[in-house]
Amino acid sequence: MPRSWATLGVDLHLEPTGPGLRRGLTDALREAVRTGRLAPGTRLPSSRALAADLGIARNTVADAYADLVAEGWLTARQGSGTRVADRAVAAPVTDTAGRPRVPAGPAYDLRPGTPDLASFPRAEWLRATRRALAAAPNDAFGYGDPRGRPELRTALAGYLSRVRGVRTGPDRVLVCGGFVHGLTLLGTVLRARGVHTVAVESYGLHFHRDLLTAAGLRTVPLPYDDRGTDPRSPAGDAGAVLLTPAHQFPMGEPLRPDRRAAVVDWARRTGALVLEDDYDGEFRYDRQPVGALQGLDPDRVVYLGTASKSLAPGIRLGWAVLPPGLMDDVVAAKGPSDTCAALEQLTLAEFLTSGAHDRHVRAARLRYRRRRDALVAALAARNPEVRATGIAAGLHAVLRLPPGTEQSVVQAATWQHLALYGLSCFRHPRAVTDPLDAVVVGYGTPPDHAWAGALDALCRALP
Repeated sequence: MPRSWATLGVDLHLEPTGPGLRRGLTDALREAVRTGRLAPGTRLPSSRALAADLGIARNTVADAYADLVAEGWLTARQGSGTRVADRAVAAPVTDTAGRPRVPAGPAYDLRPGTPDLASFPRAEWLRATRRALAAAPNDAFGYGDPRGRPELRTALAGYLSRVRGVRTGPDRVLVCGGFVHGLTLLGTVLRARGVHTVAVESYGLHFHRDLLTAAGLRTVPLPYDDRGTDPRSPAGDAGAVLLTPAHQFPMGEPLRPDRRAAVVDWARRTGALVLEDDYDGEFRYDRQPVGALQGLDPDRVVYLGTASKSLAPGIRLGWAVLPPGLMDDVVAAKGPSDTCAALEQLTLAEFLTSGAHDRHVRAARLRYRRRRDALVAALAARNPEVRATGIAAGLHAVLRLPPGTEQSVVQAATWQHLALYGLSCFRHPRAVTDPLDAVVVGYGTPPDHAWAGALDALCRALP
């Protein structure tokens, strides 16, 4: 049965078995080069890496490469790897005014927010699923508790206490369908409690702000200065503040200790809530982990976490650690029939308690750190005027650019078949902070074999 090969970000439909596999791979690569989806000079993954990614024999990939080298589509040199030959590609499609259109579909995706999906621990997850299914009580196959399975809530309470310094027990944990689901529920509860305004960071994800707006809440941006987000004096009528304190998204710095204490003090004085988005708390490289803000005051801070970065977004599991008195309201907003799939919950509980999650995170941390180091080294060698910031943690970096160049770099990236976001995409429309020119590079998304090519394309697009 044909499958879609998403390597380098382009969909090439191949026959994974049978006598046509080598020809299908050769034709797909040739078409990608011919139409310009693989730009001249692009370095292709090694035959070993591509074969592993596709689940086929290495010789099949090597033979396809050899065919295309013989035809002149690719070049192969010792020490330089296999690259797309420097030759003309098909004429670009033009619009009605005769202007060339941007080629459809990026070859590389450096947008932040997604881990390396190719590294999902399939074998370990399958083993955890089998163990969880074998041990599942009969009531696990019923309609379920909207708070979540007790096995997962217990596992999460222990894990979050050990790894993130969260102060909780299973009775304070609510399982939801990811961060967005949790934030939607909290927005509904806040509005029902009479809250009208939520303070948010000057730089952040617009769809998080949109969720709060859809719940009937107004969002106001917090100040941002050379020390990062300043949450010490939210808007006077704010009843809550949404923060990414361990690793601000997208700027990358942790919330300063004095500001952590100040925002908790503000919540205590005013009776407000702090909503803590700990979206990638497991990934720290050059510093000690920054503990959860919730540990300073479990009565005023709502802790929100997710499996989307440590494992994969497709698992669709997140969690909220709620202050006393908030659980009943959030469960009511969720509804008695809004439950997450029980088998996935039981599997994640087994994955956490067996140690498989810790092993996977340690391996992923090492892999992402190597990618980050390669990014920093490439910038130093090829684009020394571009400075990478926010790189001590997480799965992305902010590359500071000369003033006035952000849009031209994003456009250049498009022509390098590179999906890339400018920092302006994340700026609150009412932020008073002076705009900064930068691009946000997510180095978690490409599979390992595509990272070198993605880095080459990025460096070509930068000043």
